[in-house]
Amino acid sequence: MGHAAEQVPITADRFIAWDATQSSRHAFVAGEIFAMAGAEDLHVTVALNVAFALRQQPAGSPCRVFMSDMKLRIAAADCDFYPDVMVTCGSADRRSPNIKSEAKLVVEALSGSTAAFDRGDKFAAYRQLLTLEENGVVDIDCRRADLYRTGSDGLWVLHPSEAGQSMVLASVAVEISAAQLLAEIDTDPFEG
Repeated sequence: MGHAAEQVPITADRFIAWDATQSSRHAFVAGEIFAMAGAEDLHVTVALNVAFALRQQPAGSPCRVFMSDMKLRIAAADCDFYPDVMVTCGSADRRSPNIKSEAKLVVEALSGSTAAFDRGDKFAAYRQLLTLEENGVVDIDCRRADLYRTGSDGLWVLHPSEAGQSMVLASVAVEISAAQLLAEIDTDPFEG
């Protein structure tokens, strides 16, 4: 995830006020602030593909799609993150212009430096968000997506996909084909 940008633990409220004055993005995890590095083009392209597919929902939906510049507050985990893509449908989020807290769906595009954190500690924090129904991770290197969905029993279940398969997002009734998900991504990233 990176090195802590500030060593003294601070409160979430102080972080939010401080972060609003910064020109770069930061994550907040239980009193520590972490600077976020910029993303590579493949990462940004996949996130944009997901957001574009999600944005095609019918007019009049209470749900809104946000990309990596919108902060998600997870009070139960004392964390603030900038998910690559998230969908919120709650009334409190519609009234909050800078911070969301009722995400229904979060999708992260994995990179080599963030994959372990996105699948591990970040997912553990996301699971504490009572409104979250699905967490998707897109593995760009393997050209596949894994989806974690919470069941009626509260347990999170992995719904893996293989390369070439669609990503089915039940929480928002959207299916993203592999072609949509990986649009404008070279088939072999090592070709010159």
